[in-house]
Amino acid sequence: MRPIYKYILLLVLLNVLLLITTYFLVSIVKIHLNLTDAFVLSPSFSAIAIITLFIFFKGLAKEPDSQTLYILVAVSLKFLLEIVFALVWFIVAKKTSLASVLIFFVLYLCLTLFSLQVILKTLKNKALKNLN
Repeated sequence: MRPIYKYILLLVLLNVLLLITTYFLVSIVKIHLNLTDAFVLSPSFSAIAIITLFIFFKGLAKEPDSQTLYILVAVSLKFLLEIVFALVWFIVAKKTSLASVLIFFVLYLCLTLFSLQVILKTLKNKALKNLN
């Protein structure tokens, strides 16, 4: 299995876990979160993460000089897409309630940390492989 497919599968499992946790918090614990916000935000952040991972893994197949450029483009594009998405979410859609802001930043943090963990782990493994 190619590494990108493995990480996309892990990303889908993480999304399912996050959505189940959100549903559990809303229905059982009675925390006042909006489920539709979570069901809109989670696929949106996942799409951004998949685009980032696709560009990153495409760059790993290139020659070493252009790998750095691909990594930089992947991380920069992720940053720009998330800024645009935040602007649309908060300004255009006017999702400024405490629950909406909370769910936005929790999902943002979880999926951004997942993307960074995948990138750093892959770069570490590649560096170790190049030493041997």
